[in-house]
Amino acid sequence: KTNRRCRALLAVSLNLMALLFSTTAFITTHWCEGTQRVPKPSCGKEKKTNCLNYSGNETANETNQNVVHYSWETGDDRFLFRYFHTGIWYSCEENINAAGEKCRSFIDLAPASEKGVLWLSVVSEVLYIMLLVVGFSLMCLELFHSSSVIDGLKLNAFAAVFTVLSGLLGMVAHMMYTQVFQVTVSLGPEDWRPHSWDYGWSFCLAWGSFTCCMAASVTTLNSYTKTVIEFRHKRKIFEQGFREEQNF
Repeated sequence: KTNRRCRALLAVSLNLMALLFSTTAFITTHWCEGTQRVPKPSCGKEKKTNCLNYSGNETANETNQNVVHYSWETGDDRFLFRYFHTGIWYSCEENINAAGEKCRSFIDLAPASEKGVLWLSVVSEVLYIMLLVVGFSLMCLELFHSSSVIDGLKLNAFAAVFTVLSGLLGMVAHMMYTQVFQVTVSLGPEDWRPHSWDYGWSFCLAWGSFTCCMAASVTTLNSYTKTVIEFRHKRKIFEQGFREEQNF
């Protein structure tokens, strides 16, 4: 009984970690991050560095708007590399004209051909979290409110099924989002396309949640199997003892 309780407690802990990781990844915007190459803005009163000073004289540049100005900077000297990070809902990039960041909807940035896949990914992520909640609730019932071994086995079996289904949905959702992001990098708006990018900590949390979910399902199935084997073994011993007693 003690071993069975320890296995149930381990499964509950892993499921809770998976739920926390998946929820955090779902609402954050660091699935992918990197840099975008953008032209330098014009210099002004508030912008003194990392800008293009066409005339060399800021006052003349501000007063004479109709005068044609020239910049001798060429190649990569005319560009800035601003930091950006993207999640399921929003893509935020560094504001080169002022402090802070500006964000826009990633769903609007995705190409029209990929919007359906992106919405499927969002729905799968929501179902993934909901099934994790159901599995966690069943595991808690089995751990704290199970009155008999048979009731505990039933709760164990249902918790294992819901946890496995949630893990499969989470894996599909993560892979669909990755596909949409890679297509958006190639076919998205020109002012958004990254110069270089990599996966961020939200993406690592999402796959860490999937790992914890699968570990919780394996632990739950292991607990169910061991309990069934122990129950059958005890019943077999009882039947043998009963037959010997009758023969005697």
